[in-house]
Amino acid sequence: MEINDEAKEIVQELGAAINAAVELSAEVSAAIERLRAAGYEMELTLRLEIGLREREGDREAEDVSARLELTDEDRRTLRSMKIRLDDHE
Repeated sequence: MEINDEAKEIVQELGAAINAAVELSAEVSAAIERLRAAGYEMELTLRLEIGLREREGDREAEDVSARLELTDEDRRTLRSMKIRLDDHE
């Protein structure tokens, strides 16, 4: 099933919102700093996969997975937080 441009845009917005939430999270920052203070560097790998399914009456809906496309700025932000990206998937 192909997803329309509006759904793609919403998925991108969701990915950006999740990225911003992690980036701005005081809890995440505090935990990273506690690990560093304990003498460790953190390596975190996150994989975001969003599954979509149309909601149309009784018609059997087809599942769709959309991958989050990260911008260079997203990647820099994640790297600055010591979050590793697995680009091969």
